[in-house]
Amino acid sequence: MEPTQPRLFRILLEVSDMASAVSFYSTLLALSGRPIFGGRHYFDCGDVILGFADVSSAGREPQPTPQYLYLAVTNLEEIHSRAAELGALSSEDVHSGSGGQIAVRPWGERSFYARDPFGNLLCLVDAETLFTGR
Repeated sequence: MEPTQPRLFRILLEVSDMASAVSFYSTLLALSGRPIFGGRHYFDCGDVILGFADVSSAGREPQPTPQYLYLAVTNLEEIHSRAAELGALSSEDVHSGSGGQIAVRPWGERSFYARDPFGNLLCLVDAETLFTGR
């Protein structure tokens, strides 16, 4: 019998202000999510839950993701506009251009890069252009 592949079901990001995190992601993604006991809030993103844990009650500063979190979306321009309004667009150089601008990347994805108020790195990708290596 062949073992089944593991299934990624939740990514948990640390924040220091749950109300700000919920407001940011609700605005960016146009989702409301749901509060979870223990100072967490979950947003359903397909088969994976994007969750947030408020670590301030433990007296800790949130540790941002060391790598980009890639989200496939069907309304890239709308989300880009909301990211701009939130002041979240990346100002970093990505493949000789502004990461905060929608662009076709060398691997064929249309995307833009952003950062949330807690330093978590985001890449929003047009779902029609996903590169999965297959």
